[in-house]
Amino acid sequence: MRRREFIAGLGVIASWATLPRSGYPAPKPLRVGTASVVNPRTASFWVAFERRMRELGYVEGQNFSFEFLDMQGQTEYLGEAMKELVRRNVDLIIAPGPEVVLKAALAATHDLPIVMVAVDYDPLALGYVGSLARPTGNVTGVFFQQIELGVKRLQVMKDAFQSMQAATVFWDHLSADQWQAIRDITGPIGVRLAGVQLRDQPYDYERAIAEAPSDHRRFLIVMASPIFFRDRDRLAESTIRHRVASMTAFRGWVDAGCLMSYGANLDLLFQRVAEYVDRIAKGAKPADLPVEQPTKFELVINLKSARTLGLDLPPTLLARADEVIE
Repeated sequence: MRRREFIAGLGVIASWATLPRSGYPAPKPLRVGTASVVNPRTASFWVAFERRMRELGYVEGQNFSFEFLDMQGQTEYLGEAMKELVRRNVDLIIAPGPEVVLKAALAATHDLPIVMVAVDYDPLALGYVGSLARPTGNVTGVFFQQIELGVKRLQVMKDAFQSMQAATVFWDHLSADQWQAIRDITGPIGVRLAGVQLRDQPYDYERAIAEAPSDHRRFLIVMASPIFFRDRDRLAESTIRHRVASMTAFRGWVDAGCLMSYGANLDLLFQRVAEYVDRIAKGAKPADLPVEQPTKFELVINLKSARTLGLDLPPTLLARADEVIE
């Protein structure tokens, strides 16, 4: 698909201002824009964002417009998508997910406020913010430390299966830093890891499982990537079919049939994003709004999948779970 065709296909979301009976112009609606790598506007976390915006008094078509560009996995067009949002005169840009989204937003504007949802990278280590307490520049938002949590997920998996000595790790170009981190610091846990990179979309999960060394296929750690999250139904089906016990980043995978997840609640993170948007709309500067990190992490277990896989999970693990799906 050519660049012009893709950008034209993004569509235009129009917002119409109405004139009150007095004849004076209505206040300018708040225009918020985003480019989502793979997850559509119907994803639960975007629904949570828009619901929170309504709770804060922003009504679509009246005093609020949400310019949502669905990239459908085509990250090569993110730069053009962000420029399109600037051309649409948005007041603020939300940069969700992987680093490439924030990078594209910053390339398009250094003036508009940007609220990031740093799910798959460390914005402080990479220099996008000067500090978490005082971000500097035009970027603030929430930061979900996936790299550190990768090791924690492996430890939870080891606690569940004491006999586990080897596991497969699925990663792609959007989660490469997570794979590098977990590969480099898992020695003390005593689990050998074999990384399998997923490259061409749509990802072939059947082939990826087959590519793993035979003694690593019983257990799987899935790195946090928006493409893996979009494909959670297919990925879960493959793990069940091949009798693979899987650990993932978000409960959406577990709802789809994967065995376990350990991470923050995405819906709550995006509700917090709405609150950032509201504060900026009321005059706050991004540099004055500290970058926040989630403090609560959820362990979710799909007991139905465990039974299908013939697994007996330790009672201590089930007791520490925040939710067990029967």
